[in-house]
Parts: sequence; C-alpha cells; structure tokens
Amino acid sequence: MVAACRNRGDDVAKKPTWVIEKERGRRAAAAETVWLFGMHAVRDALENPRRDKLRLVVTKNAADRLAPAIAAAGIEPELCDPRRFAAPLDPESVHQGAALEVRPLDWGKLGDVCDPGIGPALTVLLDRVTDPHNVGAILRSAEVFGARAVIAPHRHSAPETGALAKTASGALERQPYLRVPNLARAMEELKELGYSLIGLDGEAPSTLAEGLAGIGAAPVGLVLGAEGPGLRELTRATCDRLVRIPAAGGFGSLNVSNAAAVALYAAAVRPETASGG
Repeated sequence: MVAACRNRGDDVAKKPTWVIEKERGRRAAAAETVWLFGMHAVRDALENPRRDKLRLVVTKNAADRLAPAIAAAGIEPELCDPRRFAAPLDPESVHQGAALEVRPLDWGKLGDVCDPGIGPALTVLLDRVTDPHNVGAILRSAEVFGARAVIAPHRHSAPETGALAKTASGALERQPYLRVPNLARAMEELKELGYSLIGLDGEAPSTLAEGLAGIGAAPVGLVLGAEGPGLRELTRATCDRLVRIPAAGGFGSLNVSNAAAVALYAAAVRPETASGG
C-alpha cells in the first residue's frame, strides 16, 4: 500500500506544471458555488433540472410562494426570520426572502452549443463587458431573439452571480452563457462553423443594416465591447466587418445592453432569414 502511494506521488511529481495548474483550476471550478436571490431567479433555478442545487434559505412567505418549485426540486428549505436572513448575501441585495446556493451551469462545448444546424443561427460575443447588470440584460435579449449563446472570456467578464441572475430574470437558466479561455480563438471557431462576425463600433463607416445585408442568411456573431474602450484591437481584427448603429443626433449613444438588443433584433428579422434564405 505504501509503495502504491509512492508511485502515485511520483506520477504527480512528473506532471508538467501547466497540467497540474489546469487540474487545480478544474477542481476549484467544481467547488465554486453561487448564491442566487430574488423570487424570479430562485424559482427558475429550482425548476431547472440542469442546476445542481445545494442550499435553499427562505422566509415563510417566500416558501409559500415558491412551494410548487420547491416540491419539484426536491430540496429541503431552511426557514428563517426575515429580520435575520441566514444566506451570506451583500446587505444591499434585494433577496425578497429567497436565496439559493447552486453550482454554475455547464452548457458544454462552444462548437456543440453554437452549431448552426438548421435555421438561422445567432450568437453574441462580449469583449470585456464586466457589469453584471449589462450582461444580465443582454442574456434576456439573447433569449428573446433566439441566440444560441452569449460568449465572453473567463477574465475581464461578468461571472455568474446573484446580481447577474436577478437582472436576467430567469434567462440565465435557459440562455447559454459560455465563458471561454480566449475570445479570439472562440471567434475563429465560430468562423469555422460558418458564422460571419460583425463587430459594433461607433466609428465604423457602415451601418448595422448595411453589414447585415452584406452577409445574406449566413449565421451571425454580434461582437460588442465594453462601454468606453470598446473592442480590443485583436477582437476588431478578428471580426469580418465593423458596423455602427446610426444615431439621429450627433451625440447619441446606447449602452452595451441596449446596443445588443437593437443588434439582436436587426439580425433576427433579416429578410433573408425571415424568408428562409
């Protein structure tokens, strides 16, 4: 037995550093948990069979309102006094008497989730969009307009949090949110799947309508950057074309979640896709 343990230790010692770090990262990700809060976010998570649900903290009133979802999830709620809410939330969180500890969702591989398949395909890519309220709003719009996924880099993006889930109002449970190691590589993978990548840039010469008209019925990846800095240079260079949303006035602008909603609508109702190409 001792010899066997030594052999396993020898094997670990022989592993390259990058392999050890990758394994540690996977273990850390598996151990990570998120506290969702608010009636909509908690109800939709309880009803989502893909969610790994760990702990539910509710007031008596919230438990009554969530009773069908709690029963469906098969989880035992912890009842608490609303004046001493037991979940470890930020004091500013508007929890409405309900909080659920979960593990982040695993949606699978980008190529599988975004495979164009049959019918119009649409994705959203976010470059350094870190505000959870913006990302939550974008997830809602992406769900409404049928996007295959919202894609963002692991670093410098909004992680799956209670604030994001509350803003998404349930969309986080149904709309794939993929955080990838490298955004440029994810963009190249989408290109290999047949996507045309359209980056939104307020200084671009072409309009959004012109850019969409130029690609016919091809699958579309809409690429948006953070407010202020916009798209990074490599992200811009990886796009197939850059477009702008025209403004009636000289100083008009949209925040990133509003720009995403406008672009998603425009891409979803393209004449080529509406008529079947």
